[in-house]
Amino acid sequence: MKTVCSALLALCCLSLTAYTPAPPTAKPNIILIFMDDLGYGDLSCYGALDYRTPNLDRMASEGMRFTNFVSAQAVCSASRAGLMTGCYPNRVGISGALFPGAKVGLAPEEETIADLLKARGYATGAFGKWHLGDAPAFLPTRQGFDEYLGIPYSNDMWPMQYDGNPAKEGTPKAKVPPLPIYRNERIVDTIDNLEEQSTLTGRYTDAAIAFIKKNRNKPFFAYIPHNMPHVPINASPAFRGKSKQGLYGDVIMEVDHNIGRIFNTLKELGIDKNTLVIFTSDNGPWMNYGHHAGSSGGLREGKGTSFEGGQRVPCLVRWPGVVPAGLVANQLASTIDVLPSVVSLTGAAMPQRKIDGVDISAIWKGDMTASPRRTFWYYYRKNNLEAVRYDNWKLVFAHPARSYLGQAPGFEGFPGKAPENIDVAIGLYDLRRDPAEQHDVKEQYPDIYQKLLAIGEEARTELGDDLKEKKGSANRPSGRITD
Repeated sequence: MKTVCSALLALCCLSLTAYTPAPPTAKPNIILIFMDDLGYGDLSCYGALDYRTPNLDRMASEGMRFTNFVSAQAVCSASRAGLMTGCYPNRVGISGALFPGAKVGLAPEEETIADLLKARGYATGAFGKWHLGDAPAFLPTRQGFDEYLGIPYSNDMWPMQYDGNPAKEGTPKAKVPPLPIYRNERIVDTIDNLEEQSTLTGRYTDAAIAFIKKNRNKPFFAYIPHNMPHVPINASPAFRGKSKQGLYGDVIMEVDHNIGRIFNTLKELGIDKNTLVIFTSDNGPWMNYGHHAGSSGGLREGKGTSFEGGQRVPCLVRWPGVVPAGLVANQLASTIDVLPSVVSLTGAAMPQRKIDGVDISAIWKGDMTASPRRTFWYYYRKNNLEAVRYDNWKLVFAHPARSYLGQAPGFEGFPGKAPENIDVAIGLYDLRRDPAEQHDVKEQYPDIYQKLLAIGEEARTELGDDLKEKKGSANRPSGRITD
């Protein structure tokens, strides 16, 4: 009996040892994949129906899946500013979605993830949608990236209608230039039709894989901000008709396949175990596009709103031997936390200016008791404070908002209505019980209500609130060109 007990004890010790993360490598490779308008319910590991995402599902099973991860803001340029700088977008002067020829962009003085890793000796490359200014002064190669291939803004900012035909003369779209593809700071091609839109996912992946192979013997940072599934969507011929859901499902299946190509490359090069891969989205689904849009997974509203459907997004993190396999993280976290966490794991220097992100690398390493982020400020439009968060409590302030509720969705790439100035009433929501934000409980929890009111005042003091006509003390200007 004593021998059997000893054997069982040894087996238990071995099992415990097998789940202990290895010490992190000093300079792991970093791959950051950033989707465009991918909703919380758009991967099969998050409940998607009628198609599968096997490579991303495997990433979740071999790494960590977050269930309470929010974007910096629910719109294109702002969300990217938050990701790249670790700041609330309004802190760095970026709001909304920048259009072609914009006179503003991310200020050169702001330090991006690429700036910080490049200073640490990393090769840095970006492959996809930038959307932080298309003037030369604002391109990725001016913000820490050694090389860039992609388009400078959203793929619907082109002189074409929703059906792929040329925009009618005299309409705003007709005045937009052809959709350019940049290599570094030079336009090398244009996307002129829907068929060419279908090449973007594979084209970005090809460029990223070439970059990874070229830098296999040194630490690298590969940023892959895909255009899909932002409308107009299209899949390459090899994937059309593959899903039961139609074109949208085909697009997601193609993205998943290309992410699988990246994982295969890492294994072929023998660098899989020294590479941290982060996958997430800029905001929730653009729901008025109907079956050309994604799923919020039952959360309220979508892109362009501060409700959970607009800002809660999928997030997967994988690093074999460091990020424990198969864990689900329910802690509050955000895209603004990626920068300080990557800095912590790589030994890079933190930005000199103040940021808002917190280091969540303890969660990535498997500490399920860690809660480095307790609060979050939901800003939208230029500088409207629309909600605040404390743990699982969320206070939504009265504000004018976009809404998809009660509106017939669009069809075949054309949008349905999404009114922009629906009056939202103040309400307190317990997201643990009510993630769809349906039941206002401020009367039942007056102490919590007052606590979140105070958090709102902290946000207004620091970053202001246009709704209250209050200026903040710590907002920084965007970059601006004067020609």
